[in-house]
Amino acid sequence: MLTNAPKGTKDILPDQIYKWQYVEERFRKICRNYGFREIRTPMFEHTELFLRGVGDTTDIVQKEMYTFEDHAGRSITLKPEGTSPVVRSFVEQKTFADVQPTKEYYIIPCFRYEKPQSGRLREFHQVGLEIFGTPDMLADCDVIAIGHDFLDEMGVKDVELHINSVGCPQCRARYRKALQDFLRPHYDELCDTCKDRFERNPMRILDCKSPEDQAIVADAPLMLDYLCDDCRKAFEEVKDGLDAMGIEYKVDPKIVRGLDYYTKTAFEFVSNKIGAQGTVCGGGRYDNLVEEIGGPAVPGVGFGLGIERLLLLMEANGAEIPLPEPTKVFVAFMGDRAKSLGQKILHELHLADISAQMDLNARNLKGQLKYASRLGTRYTVVIGDDEIDRGVVQLKDMDAHEQNEVAIDEIVEELKKRA
Repeated sequence: MLTNAPKGTKDILPDQIYKWQYVEERFRKICRNYGFREIRTPMFEHTELFLRGVGDTTDIVQKEMYTFEDHAGRSITLKPEGTSPVVRSFVEQKTFADVQPTKEYYIIPCFRYEKPQSGRLREFHQVGLEIFGTPDMLADCDVIAIGHDFLDEMGVKDVELHINSVGCPQCRARYRKALQDFLRPHYDELCDTCKDRFERNPMRILDCKSPEDQAIVADAPLMLDYLCDDCRKAFEEVKDGLDAMGIEYKVDPKIVRGLDYYTKTAFEFVSNKIGAQGTVCGGGRYDNLVEEIGGPAVPGVGFGLGIERLLLLMEANGAEIPLPEPTKVFVAFMGDRAKSLGQKILHELHLADISAQMDLNARNLKGQLKYASRLGTRYTVVIGDDEIDRGVVQLKDMDAHEQNEVAIDEIVEELKKRA
């Protein structure tokens, strides 16, 4: 067990990490273009944050959180999602006192105790973003557009955007009663989890994965038919905004999302290429979460996107991720004098921002050149006693199959020209 990673976790090895770095760098770039700034929150938070923020009727809180007591007896939870910690920071740091809106993005690990499956481990990774401080549906459209543009840039072409409105507390109360009235004759047929949801949060029954429960709710009343005038107007504004940007979507009245804090807009980018749980990106508006956590009444909207699922989807779409550039220069040497000079040249190359390596395993010259070839280096600098006596080094261009003598004090400048 000592040499096995815990179940549901995975090493990301050096020969694969470039894919993650590619996704993260492109996400940072698109967020900057939209005016977002990065935020980093702690890996763990007080458990109460997720009880109040995510909601105690969700599967995340009831079944999936990694919760423990610290040495002082405080209940601590590894963060299962990214929004609540960012909201907590927004309140604690009084960011709401700044000029609004606040636009922040993050790249984080998350932790949920659930059965590991394709694209979803117990430790998984998300990119996400939040906009605080505006009730305008332009913000919702902005957030959706970033998700759309990012997936498109990643080469993912087979996703569908599904949107819905989950209303506000006022119109949701009317819908809740209508839904309970519909479900009450079928109560005994519901799974145990949905029986528990019936009184506490009946909308979550619509999201149940049980085929039997899905058959029961197939003809259930829809939230869209119970929207108040304000929520209906807001949903139309979202659709109008997406139409204006040419972003295709499907109205899916069964989307409720797995988190209790959503109001009005809810959306998912869905694919059928990554297994039964095909949502790669999901989010929506949460106008009451900041206040619920203890801040002022400030609206918010955002999304989270799973990196593991995105990489699976990119692979399924045949999207190409460029390989990292190999080391540019290899410094080979023969003898102690050449070794010392090689160290000097290597350091100067690093200071000049040129990637370079030397042999660390006392190989002979033939072994060093073979190792350089395996690294894929473009240039090899060869140093021997004869070269030192003449004040030169040999510079090999491995792609052009050329070799030239270059003065020792000019080799770094020569390589800077070729870099």
